[in-house]
Amino acid sequence: MARILYGKPVAEAISDNIYNRVLRLNEKGVYPALAIIRVGNNSSQTAYERTAVRRMAKLGIDVQCLSFEEDISEPNLLAAVERINTDPNIHGCIVLLPLPKHINSRLICSHITPMKDVDGVTGDSISAVFLGESGFSPCAPGSCIALLDYYGIQISGKKVCVVGRSLVVGRPLAMLLLARDATVTICHSATPDLAAECRNSDIIISAAGSPGLITADHVSPGLTVIDVGITAGPDGILNGDVAFEEVSKTVSAITPVPGGIGVIAGSFLARNLISAAEKLTS
Repeated sequence: MARILYGKPVAEAISDNIYNRVLRLNEKGVYPALAIIRVGNNSSQTAYERTAVRRMAKLGIDVQCLSFEEDISEPNLLAAVERINTDPNIHGCIVLLPLPKHINSRLICSHITPMKDVDGVTGDSISAVFLGESGFSPCAPGSCIALLDYYGIQISGKKVCVVGRSLVVGRPLAMLLLARDATVTICHSATPDLAAECRNSDIIISAAGSPGLITADHVSPGLTVIDVGITAGPDGILNGDVAFEEVSKTVSAITPVPGGIGVIAGSFLARNLISAAEKLTS
């Protein structure tokens, strides 16, 4: 049976000094606050929102959840982002993706001021990741790196198969791994033999959002498997990209869903938010 890589201890390690940083900001009259924009009632997004609110509350961070009907117009959503940009009492903003098809997601995300882009989705933040410069790393990719480091799983010199090529997880994650001297293969829906690519790796990180995509056929003994894909089923139960029960019988280490990367992302987001609040009020 594989070693289970739980996210809770990693999240706690990240959160260790956040509360003290919050107290120091409070002493200056600054009360860190995060705005979460959600359009519609996608169950995966509402689950993420609930988790983020609970995590932030434990750290003394206020969360303003701004929910909009699915038919909101693009100009009205842009206006909501602009109100957050100019509100001195809000220090970070995240937009839950995907947005409805009639809204240009890249346009909305790029409208967030970089100083409040705590989920690393603007062009400036993404460029910083690709160029190896300072900035806010996207939370899910950053959480993967934090988990590997916490459990002492070597990155340098290892073959890593990243399944998923989105700008939210796959591509920025590949850049973070390259910066740590990993050899990275990015796979996607058009990859001819995904199973072979996965088996030829030391680490598989799946962020495709396709439940049960990674099966026993995709793995071999000794592999580490990180599941970033979180999809809520009709019953509300969260499912990962990895068929956990069958894959865990072969690999050396694996993250659960829920209880893995999703738990860490909230603490990573909190760390980014506190850094933003400190910069904005310095």
